Amino acid sequence: MGSRVLAVRGRTSGEVRTTIVNMFTHDGERYLLAPRGHTQWVRNLRVAGEGELRLGRRSERFVATEVADADKSELIRLYLRKWAWETGAFFDGLTADSPEADISAAAPGFPVFRITAG
Repeated sequence: MGSRVLAVRGRTSGEVRTTIVNMFTHDGERYLLAPRGHTQWVRNLRVAGEGELRLGRRSERFVATEVADADKSELIRLYLRKWAWETGAFFDGLTADSPEADISAAAPGFPVFRITAG
């Protein structure tokens, strides 16, 4: 997968807001993870429940479902394997090889969304 432009309607302004995100897949499902934590795009996506991913001239609408903290550990580990070179500084020493307990403890600080075609 790779980087995309995320477009999501602002929860207060109603204006479309954009930011770069790193999409990844696991077991045939696609995910977005917020390495900087509970950012504005996360708050907007929670309210909107849907958005658009853009790559060049292509765009795709999607529906987002937030992943429960208890189900994030494996997804965080996969994200770190793929994107730590770019976003590892935001994980405060956490790595793909960190103990399960450490990743589970950090999970509430890293929102994850499963995205499906919408």
